[in-house]
Amino acid sequence: MKKIPAEIINFLGAQDFVIISSIDKAGFPHSSCKAIIRIDQAGRIFLVDLYHGATCENIKANPRISISAVDEHKFAGYCLKGRGEIMSGNNISQEIIKIWEDNITGRLAKRLLKNLSGDRGHGHHPEASLPHPKHIIVIKVEEIVDLAPVHLRKEK
Repeated sequence: MKKIPAEIINFLGAQDFVIISSIDKAGFPHSSCKAIIRIDQAGRIFLVDLYHGATCENIKANPRISISAVDEHKFAGYCLKGRGEIMSGNNISQEIIKIWEDNITGRLAKRLLKNLSGDRGHGHHPEASLPHPKHIIVIKVEEIVDLAPVHLRKEK
């Protein structure tokens, strides 16, 4: 695993979601949106997978995956590549479930405040109807790619 610098942990933590890419049975990329639950500096990222669909099946067949996140306003972004594994059932700690619940509460509050300020988004509050996670995707990061153009990257 590759240690994840605090700057990248903070960047990813500020994102509402990331794009995870896996490889399907035909060898084509498959991308979907997932929420980050937790990131540890040792190199593991925990993503919630609510529906146990194509992404989960792809990871079981081929664990090589990547996640990408960008901030258009800051003209910054990262792609983290590694191997994924599926954590399910009793293997999901109560700490992870609690973090997920807190994230949903925060997202509901953020949507409500935006709606009250006149920035109308979705007419309902879709987060309120999301199921509890039955599966967590754990990525063991092996490579970090800075997506910013070379001339705009901060010296590291």
